[in-house]
Amino acid sequence: MSAKIMSVTEADPHAFSAVEEPAVAVRDERRGLLAVAGSRGYGVPAPVAVYETSDLSCRLLVHSRFPVHAMAFHPALPLLALGTGRYDGGYFFEGELLLLNLQSSENRSLIEHEIGRQVLELEWVDEHALRILMAPPDDWQDKRARLEGHVVVVHRDDWASVPARSLTGRDLAGPRLPAPRPNGHEAARQMLAEVSAAWRVQSAGHSTDL
Repeated sequence: MSAKIMSVTEADPHAFSAVEEPAVAVRDERRGLLAVAGSRGYGVPAPVAVYETSDLSCRLLVHSRFPVHAMAFHPALPLLALGTGRYDGGYFFEGELLLLNLQSSENRSLIEHEIGRQVLELEWVDEHALRILMAPPDDWQDKRARLEGHVVVVHRDDWASVPARSLTGRDLAGPRLPAPRPNGHEAARQMLAEVSAAWRVQSAGHSTDL
């Protein structure tokens, strides 16, 4: 997963052009940030951009080798968790749990297994606990593999210092439950429209003040 810092002048503040077609979008109201993941064709790295909502400048741009299904800003630390993955076309649901440092642009893939897991949902329960919903490892003799998943809550004292490849199979072993795969494109487009509208109102207010 590569990373690039973009200056305000490099970014297009009007079109979210860095991500093209948005697939997932999440906001961090406290920090004034918006993370947007774009969708690409099979095998093409998916862009993930982090924007400042105050001026829509692109603060950070990275690429994931798998489609992005979920993102979650850490409640206290400058971290963004990303859940990615796909069906490999024959057997496995492969993917990564990525942790992106918003200050240094360092990113780590946290799952130990080489194939990983397709991560479907992410939620920070608190500063130390991350809830992860994953597809089953594979669909071998499993007709409900595309409708169900496994959920775990992983606890770490300091997520900023969690080593790469440190989440083991034991960490990710959890109960099975229904896990529909909703399409997040419309919700992402709606969030971008709302942020853009708020930015235009704010810009108009600044122009009036001048």
